[in-house]
Amino acid sequence: MPTINQLTAVDTLAAGDAVPVYSQAQGDARRFSLTTLVSYLSSAFTSLTASSYTKVTPCLVAALPSAATAGAGARAFVTDATATTFASTVAGGGSNKVPVYSDATNWKIG
Repeated sequence: MPTINQLTAVDTLAAGDAVPVYSQAQGDARRFSLTTLVSYLSSAFTSLTASSYTKVTPCLVAALPSAATAGAGARAFVTDATATTFASTVAGGGSNKVPVYSDATNWKIG
């Protein structure tokens, strides 16, 4: 069996690609998909604590996912808001740089 450094490298990944893992409970090597890994990480790590600061990559309003898909409480930072009024629904096409949050229906400034 090859060691990890002898395996062929990949440049792209797909959700169904398998990743090897040693299962202590089973006592042997198993595999899981990247989809399973994302699901596990999403449920295991439900909060983030930072000791310094966090940085969100700015985007255009049009690049935001739907507020329903993002879910209530999701946050982003946009660079083309038309207004800066707190808690107003954000619209793109302007030049204001503002943080936004999802209320699960709309993206709001704030």
